Amino acid sequence: AIARQNRRDIARAIAYVAQAHAPGFAYSLLDLVLMGRTAHLGPFSSPEARDIEIAHAALQSLGIDALAEADATRISGGQLQLALIARALAQDARMIVMDEPTASLDFGNKLIVLERIRQLAGRGFSIVLSTHEPEQVFDLADRVALIEGGALAAIGAPAATLTGERLSRVYGVALAIETTGTGYRVVRPAP
Repeated sequence: AIARQNRRDIARAIAYVAQAHAPGFAYSLLDLVLMGRTAHLGPFSSPEARDIEIAHAALQSLGIDALAEADATRISGGQLQLALIARALAQDARMIVMDEPTASLDFGNKLIVLERIRQLAGRGFSIVLSTHEPEQVFDLADRVALIEGGALAAIGAPAATLTGERLSRVYGVALAIETTGTGYRVVRPAP
């Protein structure tokens, strides 16, 4: 039960990636990612060489290690989102909760992040991901909870849960789901 755990244990178990973040100070990206190591440090201690190595590896895994010394207040929104995901990876938690992690990313960075999420899930990480893009759910998820009007509308396997009828109700427009020749499921306006 999470209510009986202390904050340090929770931080070692669950990382969080916000949809948006505006750094209040001109931290370098490396410093921003190193903040993910806080749960592994003692009071008043500083990151050690191993922590810095883990932070660089997280930045590198998302293709932004070259920006390690860049000012976090002077990079693009997409680059900042990738740095926030790198911070969660550096936290080394087994569960990562992501609030629309690709919302501010260009197409290329979106694909990089989605592939990284797929790899993490394949390595045994639990990923809880919110998204407004049903195609991401079909591509990544093994289980989905559909929220409608602030309440749980359905829960289950993506193909059984995300139907054209349910998505039409949630988004307020007529939608259909099609499967491409390669097996990829897409959501499109209904005829």
